[in-house]
Amino acid sequence: MILATVIKSVGGLYTVKLDTPYNGENYANVRGRGSFRHDKTILLTGDRVELEPQLQGEFFCKQILPRKNSLIRPPLANLDYIFVVISCKRPMPDLQIIDKMIAIAEHNKIEPVIIISKADLDTEFAEKAERIYKNSGFDVIVTSSYEKEGVDKVLDYLKEITKQNSPICAFAGASGAGKSTLINTIFPTLCLKTGELSQKIERGKNTTRHTELFPLGELLGEEYNGYLADTPGFSLLDFERFDFFTLEELFSTFREFEISLGKCKYTKCSHTKEDGCDIVARVSSGEIAKSRHESYKALYEILKKKPSWKK
Repeated sequence: MILATVIKSVGGLYTVKLDTPYNGENYANVRGRGSFRHDKTILLTGDRVELEPQLQGEFFCKQILPRKNSLIRPPLANLDYIFVVISCKRPMPDLQIIDKMIAIAEHNKIEPVIIISKADLDTEFAEKAERIYKNSGFDVIVTSSYEKEGVDKVLDYLKEITKQNSPICAFAGASGAGKSTLINTIFPTLCLKTGELSQKIERGKNTTRHTELFPLGELLGEEYNGYLADTPGFSLLDFERFDFFTLEELFSTFREFEISLGKCKYTKCSHTKEDGCDIVARVSSGEIAKSRHESYKALYEILKKKPSWKK
């Protein structure tokens, strides 16, 4: 049995890293079986696959092993950590988009790590965002790639989580948020394109055209395991079009709500505005960030209106 991990997908051709070298090679280009097209099976970066050797050293993907999880945006499978990069300025961050990504990660049992970038451009916002997400129960790292502040903390975090285990770690963020610049600063040998920011519309050019995994053993040293992903920037997470999770599952995607479970006055509390709602009370007291509750309410309204046939 030949096992491998998909590390790159471009136009139906997949690059995989073999678990065990085959004919002296650690990597191979692979195509899916014809039945994959018939079944509309799509290989994702991060997929664990079983290969079947063909003539002239080529391989077909025989099957996809069971996934831990999969995401639509970024298009990745078997994720363990998502480093969500929030820019303090240029572009101005939309915390509801950030919270949508976090909620999707939480639903899929992926650990979000919040990276606040460009902190030197707006120290007040950087401190506010750090407070919001730390109080919500997330690990937060504040960075300035140009001044290289905090970058060593991201590197230390990666080393800590990859020394014993073999996780897949994705960097995700809005275009222009600085994720590729941050990765370049940590790993100069990757030489990822970063692109120039459009001053006219304050949005970054999306220079990451596909999702690709980089073996951390090759970047950090043989004692480290797992993969680092660079992904296309995300600007829209459409809960009306895509089925990320249901209204009934929404509560569990906000981890700071957990201790309020069963403490509301009404059994069928929506946790949006009811008298006697423990969540609303904790927002009023400042224990839960207002921005996080606003994100929850926005998602609640979208999922509540979603036709039952889409749920």
